[in-house]
Amino acid sequence: MAFEKMGSTNPFKDISSSLTKRIVPSTRYALLPLALLSTYLCLTPHSTTTTITTIHPSPTPPPPSFFSSFSSVKDKAYQNPCDYSNGDWVHDTRGPLYNETTCGTIKESEKCTLNGRPDSGYLYWRWEPSECNLPRFEPLVFLKLIQNKHVAFVGDSLARNQLESLLCMLATVSTPNLVYRSGKDNKFRRWHFLSHNANFSLYWSPFLVQGNERSNEGSYYNTMYLDHVNERWAMDLEKFDMVVVSFGHWFLLPSVYYEGGYVIGSLNCPDLNHTQIDFYVPLRKALRTTLSSIIERKRGIKGNNNVVDVIVKTFSPAHFEGDWNKAGTCSKTEPFRKEEKEVGGMDGEIRKIEMEEVENAKAKASEFGGFRLEVLDVTKLALLRPDGHPGPYMNPFPYANGVPERVQNDCVHWCLPGPIDTWNEILLEMMKRWEEQGGER
Repeated sequence: MAFEKMGSTNPFKDISSSLTKRIVPSTRYALLPLALLSTYLCLTPHSTTTTITTIHPSPTPPPPSFFSSFSSVKDKAYQNPCDYSNGDWVHDTRGPLYNETTCGTIKESEKCTLNGRPDSGYLYWRWEPSECNLPRFEPLVFLKLIQNKHVAFVGDSLARNQLESLLCMLATVSTPNLVYRSGKDNKFRRWHFLSHNANFSLYWSPFLVQGNERSNEGSYYNTMYLDHVNERWAMDLEKFDMVVVSFGHWFLLPSVYYEGGYVIGSLNCPDLNHTQIDFYVPLRKALRTTLSSIIERKRGIKGNNNVVDVIVKTFSPAHFEGDWNKAGTCSKTEPFRKEEKEVGGMDGEIRKIEMEEVENAKAKASEFGGFRLEVLDVTKLALLRPDGHPGPYMNPFPYANGVPERVQNDCVHWCLPGPIDTWNEILLEMMKRWEEQGGER
């Protein structure tokens, strides 16, 4: 589907001068995710509220060889947690744990090698934090830590991208079984690992709060109700032991914002005669509503089901070179060095909002107990990986019949395997630290 088919309105040409001044010029390339998200994903709103039933078969004990691996977790001290957000990408000849042929949960548009990407160097880098070591992912340790638990990934297509990466790494030691799917493009799915009685769910909710998505057939703008959490996922909170939240890119699209039943403004909808506002305030309000809703609802649940870990993944920058509607690409084949790029502009502002709202929520949650809220800060390490996207290889062999006049590029999502696997390595280290601390909240 070509970008021209997004709709009759260009979502970027009407950006106000006030918004433009708040975003550094170089970040205009980050706006292509909006076009890509509008075409690459199905945008039909889902009003159904199908309840997903958790499956609890008798777990099969993990193999004996696991325990020697897991015992090393207890031997590590986490007195000074590492800042995994600062570091550099270094060569790693070992390569990834899996590939497209050994993992069955990868979206076709993220199978970069099978789609004809000729270079493979992007697979041989690892993230090296400046202050500590980031171990290679240990799938059996991860499964042990979430045994008999339910992990939900909630948000946009980057939530899906990260979960599929995680499933691929876990599948190297245990088989994930798809036990539920619903919605167009399978936007609501659940996998079950029989070996550890562990469930992983995906909930499509790009705003986190209630809303309607723009579509080619309907409105050219999103509608968001910033003070109402999306019940499509929130209604299942009682089932969750961990929630990983991912959002951001959809807030850059033309949108109308409601609060208290009234329109408080809009972004790039000049024909609606609403007050023009940028997306930073709505984004903050949406995250605040989400975290407050989790805390309040879990507080009202009695027993062990009121305990939850909440992980907010920070914004993942895109890497378009050139204008989105003029054959913008992401053709680099190596990472940036850490001194070449700094987080700033729009990327930095979104990250700052996410960090601040998690800290605010931590203060609120501390009054009740039973909660752990943390940030999975991937903005810097993602910024340094312009080589990790599908680019033109979101479609099979785009140059098989020569070089066409126009090739659609995906410079938002990540090849699998690829840099996004590192996000799950950091997630595991966070979980290991919690285990070392005795599970205290």
